[in-house]
Amino acid sequence: MTLPLTSIDHLSERLKELHARTRETPLFNPVFQLGLDLSRALEGGGSDLDALETLVEELECASLNARSTRMRALVAPSGSDSAVAATCDKGEEFETFRKRWETPQLHAVFTAHPTFLMTPTQTRAVADAATDGSHIARSAELSGASRPQATLDYEHAEAMAAIAHAQAARSAIVREAYEHAYGCWPKQWKTLRPLPFRFATWVGYDMDGRTDIAWYTSVRFRLSEKAQRLARYAEELAAIDGDHALIKTLKAAEAHANASADDFAGDLSKPQALSAAANRLTADDPAKLTSLEPIIAQLEQEANAGKDDAHAADLLTLASAMRADGLGMAHIHFRVNAKQLHNAIRVHLAESPQLDLASKGAVATLRKMLADVAPKRTNFASLAIESSTATRQFLAMAQILEHIDADTPIRMLVAECEQPSTVLAALYLAKLFGIEDKVDVSPLFETEEALEHGGRFLEALCAEESYQEYARTRGRVCIQTGFSDAGRFVGQIPASLAIERLQGRLAQAMERNKLTDVAALIFNTHGESMGRGAHPASFADRLTWPLSPWARSRFHRNGIELEPEVSFQGGDGYLFFANPELARATLTRIITDTPAASEVCDDPLYSRTDISLDFYRAIRAHQRQHLRSQTYSRAVTAFGLGLLNSTGSRVSRRQSDLSADRDMNLRQIRAIPHNSILQQLGYPVNVIAGIGSAADGNYEELSALLMKSERGQQLMRLAQTSNALASIKTVAAYGELFNSAYWASRPYRGTEPHLSSACEVLAEYLTKDDRTGVYRRLASRVRVDALKFHRLLDQLPLEERLGFDQDTRRMIGAAQSLRLALMQHIFLRAVSVPVFSRANDITREDVLEMVFSLRIDDALAQLRRAFPVAFPSPSDFAMDAPSDYPDTETEGYGAITRDYIDPIERAYGLMLRLSVAIANQFGAHG
Repeated sequence: MTLPLTSIDHLSERLKELHARTRETPLFNPVFQLGLDLSRALEGGGSDLDALETLVEELECASLNARSTRMRALVAPSGSDSAVAATCDKGEEFETFRKRWETPQLHAVFTAHPTFLMTPTQTRAVADAATDGSHIARSAELSGASRPQATLDYEHAEAMAAIAHAQAARSAIVREAYEHAYGCWPKQWKTLRPLPFRFATWVGYDMDGRTDIAWYTSVRFRLSEKAQRLARYAEELAAIDGDHALIKTLKAAEAHANASADDFAGDLSKPQALSAAANRLTADDPAKLTSLEPIIAQLEQEANAGKDDAHAADLLTLASAMRADGLGMAHIHFRVNAKQLHNAIRVHLAESPQLDLASKGAVATLRKMLADVAPKRTNFASLAIESSTATRQFLAMAQILEHIDADTPIRMLVAECEQPSTVLAALYLAKLFGIEDKVDVSPLFETEEALEHGGRFLEALCAEESYQEYARTRGRVCIQTGFSDAGRFVGQIPASLAIERLQGRLAQAMERNKLTDVAALIFNTHGESMGRGAHPASFADRLTWPLSPWARSRFHRNGIELEPEVSFQGGDGYLFFANPELARATLTRIITDTPAASEVCDDPLYSRTDISLDFYRAIRAHQRQHLRSQTYSRAVTAFGLGLLNSTGSRVSRRQSDLSADRDMNLRQIRAIPHNSILQQLGYPVNVIAGIGSAADGNYEELSALLMKSERGQQLMRLAQTSNALASIKTVAAYGELFNSAYWASRPYRGTEPHLSSACEVLAEYLTKDDRTGVYRRLASRVRVDALKFHRLLDQLPLEERLGFDQDTRRMIGAAQSLRLALMQHIFLRAVSVPVFSRANDITREDVLEMVFSLRIDDALAQLRRAFPVAFPSPSDFAMDAPSDYPDTETEGYGAITRDYIDPIERAYGLMLRLSVAIANQFGAHG
């Protein structure tokens, strides 16, 4: 080594040197070699964990700067940006202006899956730097900030903060629209009712896959949101007119909502406690406000009567916010699983409880039930005694609509919905409790089967007269398309194309069944990373990736109003709304970058199906092979979850024991952790894999089509962005950590004699381990595909548009190498711990397996049990009777803790910080 390895510049230069050696030896692995260099320095005394922590801090800071730079490039914050000026044409008619501004550009849903990656201090630093273009400097506060536990309450508070910034930004844009209107159309402008955005959230209401949200938790959240929004309305009105009579009304309603929120924050499992809380909420009270309609009408009346245009615009802007949000911070989305709905409806199938809900008979039965159902009155006791999760959700919605907010509709999202009967079952429960006119039932299409058969599902659903009547009552047909499990199980590019096709089938089904008089609301749920449906190349790509110009054109040509909806997910998504400036820039970018409505899409990707359809099918088949491969499954589950921080209140996987870990199924890991593991292992398989193989033998014709197609170029921009950060050498490097021959050879020829004993134990233990072969096979498979992928890329001149360079790749490589050194340190320390006795059915071998699976917290708990640092002493007890035994104080295992247990814990903590740095380079967590 010619360079010291004491800075990231040194690591980057060393990687550059090592990379050149791959020309001589193709199998040479620069990432693994740098990890070995760092490990030798660490184990030989030339470095220590303090020095490695300094390197970690540098990499953390560099990754935060990379993230802020990307954020700034996406939304381009500028105080001079004007969404109104950017979208107005000279000589535009008022009706044209009105139509554009009274139709929401987007419904934005603030969801909260486990993506709270950064600490609040880091989030603020990234947001501030993205806002003003400043550089984030290293600091103890930035690196040493503790990570708050991501509880449900924490996630909810974060969602509310992001929504508050979004509300303020929307009001600023609406106020600007009024200013423009009264300057251009002085006699008409007061009739304008702008509604450029609606906001929603499911934080605290999503019951799919979790059992930790009680029904009264959702009610408590809704009451607290009501109180918070009323307080904001009162503040905004006071800023307009400090003496306005409605301020008192709003503040009284806020106090009433706050008191009820406190009531529902306690333990309501006892009938007496629930009765007291419910009766206070449901009782008539002058301060109890369940509708904003009278207040909105009064504000608009005052604006129309006033002669001060600026004052009138302020009042109308506040009225616009009230019309958009109602009595809450945002609209709310409840979410259940189709199986939960099936269980709920069987109670009402009195004559045929065993009816197959996938059958045509089920549809006929539910059709009759819908025609005959009579609404039933309910109260909070109905909720308390209900055992069915899905029925409880409908009961909770009924109480919210009756006693908290009577105006704002509620969405009912149904996950894994693959049968029309499931939607009809939801409609039955809505009608049973008298809320069908305020609830939008929205099936989720996400699994491979749902996407493949979704067209027939939608056709059958839209043909049902009861559903048609319901859709016209609500004014819309709602569906949800998901990019998480879809992207995981069929690959991100095939998933996007399958979702696009399904959206087109919805337009077709609505047209065939004469539902063109209602809107189509399409909720595309995606995460922020390239592995979960949010395109990273630009905001224009982000907006059209989940709802393409082709899909939009299917609705426009049939005269169907389209209501696009997307998610901003967790800590990653909320970053777009982390401060007022970013929120304003994000909403402005949405307005300016949303494509214009068009009935025509002449993209050749859709006409040359002889090429594009084969391309799609080949990628999907390749992705399916990975998914069904034991090699891929084992590689992802081998230790990958141990590379991830806890980033949310929803668990990453279902529980399993040690013996089950080796054969863990990919379906046991949720979509976000799955994608996160791929990032951390160095190669986003579900984005890139299969493209090269699909192009094999048809490079020229396919590349020619892709270059003529905007959608095709968009597909490739996604793949190229991912590929620019990917490293197959890193995948292979992780396998070598489990190579028995590596550990047996490491102290060979006396290079590291002090490690001989530990390396010998590792070598012997790992002779039976399968992970080296698994990672070598996976690396070989993706390498063969990547060779073909690069042949295709050579014919697509898109590289300059991506904004990544070799420095970024080397930064990620340095972080990976440093983590490999830390993993080796953990392995060496673990096998050096003295032998201890079996206890609670946990042996030393079990602890080592925990370490090799990176279940470090579990391993540390067992080691601390085996080697306590303190024991009970006679002096701890106040005994009257004397004792001479024991005659000495028992010493704990302080040396073992100091030399082995504490270093393992510290090294693992540094590893997790590197995981954050790597994720930030990718731009999101999973």
